[in-house]
Amino acid sequence: MTIEFRYLTYAAALGLLHLIAASHAISSQYGYRWTASTREQPMPPLKGVANRIDQACTNFLETFPIFAALVMVAHLTGRNGELTTLGARLYFWARIAYASASVAGFSLVRSLIWNIALIGMGLIVFAIVWG
Repeated sequence: MTIEFRYLTYAAALGLLHLIAASHAISSQYGYRWTASTREQPMPPLKGVANRIDQACTNFLETFPIFAALVMVAHLTGRNGELTTLGARLYFWARIAYASASVAGFSLVRSLIWNIALIGMGLIVFAIVWG
């Protein structure tokens, strides 16, 4: 297994942790009875940590498919190398830092960290196109 695929696997596991955390945070705010319902009644917006966990999960789910596609394209085109490895590492560790900063409520830091994950994906794109 390539290093990039290893980080893709780690990122997928991180995605599962995001889903579990968001699910429990939402249920703790709205109640597990609501979670087990049809969820057709409107609910007030999430607040506090539950909202930040849910937003971090949504943001992860927006970036992960792009990261996964890039790792696969790099592999299929034989463009794996130092840049794709660095890109995968940056993406994964930045996503962990992003979730931590988000839950802690460090908005500016969170936004800066998001850019590090984006740079990681950009390195993979660069390696695919110009590698």
